[in-house]
Amino acid sequence: MFLQLKDTEDLVKILDIQELLDPNNDIVHAQDQEGQEEQQSETFKKENLVFPSGEKLPLCWLDANYKKG
Repeated sequence: MFLQLKDTEDLVKILDIQELLDPNNDIVHAQDQEGQEEQQSETFKKENLVFPSGEKLPLCWLDANYKKG
């Protein structure tokens, strides 16, 4: 799955979808998609990621207590 960084609009490839879906994790491991060669894995804060369309990530992926708010 590819997501986009809010600030730079660069695409990143999410390496572990379960990590992304878990609201108890505030970071995900992903690879920046710059250049021709595969990049090293890095950590990215979920709050800095959006879908390539610009849509925000679902709240249930970000906040374990989203139903209480």
